[in-house]
Amino acid sequence: MHQIDARPFAYKLPENPPALVIIDMQKDFVEPGGFGESLGNDVSLLKKCVPVISEVLMIFRQLRLPVIHTREAHKPDLSDCPESKRMRGNPALKIGDMGPMGRLLVDGEVGNQIIDELLPISGEVEIAKPGKGAFYNTPLQKILDEKAITHLIFAGVTTEVCVQTTMREANDRGFESLVIEDGTESYFPHFKKTTIDMLVAQGGIIGSSAMSKDIIEALEEAYG
Repeated sequence: MHQIDARPFAYKLPENPPALVIIDMQKDFVEPGGFGESLGNDVSLLKKCVPVISEVLMIFRQLRLPVIHTREAHKPDLSDCPESKRMRGNPALKIGDMGPMGRLLVDGEVGNQIIDELLPISGEVEIAKPGKGAFYNTPLQKILDEKAITHLIFAGVTTEVCVQTTMREANDRGFESLVIEDGTESYFPHFKKTTIDMLVAQGGIIGSSAMSKDIIEALEEAYG
């Protein structure tokens, strides 16, 4: 059996390939003028993982392995956005307010689209999610069940919020999860390290982690 050199132990690759789940690499979080910046964050910190995700994504495409993209997005009428979420943090601009790239975190707006470097292509799944986790109020579980996918490889932003939440959801549902250490970032770099340490603690209580080079090498050997 092929496996990835990972923490806290080797991540065994199944016969039915894993899916790459790219979390929330949308303009609202990664580019200036979006929701992330409205919270006072330095969005340039998230750009560091873009080349890594691009490289892993290219391998998944070359090997014809499943790819899923998510966006945190709300309906234009905000009926799926609780007021407690909209008001949390007293941001300069709230969810649904008009920003330089359209209404913040609203489905269909320019800022809510995946960044140009990682745009989904035909055959890849794109999911709009109203919560932090990708399973909440989305068709993700159904999609994975239909494809008999049991293993998930995660990338995206931010490590401690939407990536971690989705990995914890996946763990509760019985999926074997792995996060790409250099394929995820946070507005707070120390949060990234701490979050990954928590995920892999106690024998991988939530999942595993590995560097992109080790993941690419193992995928090519297993499915190439």
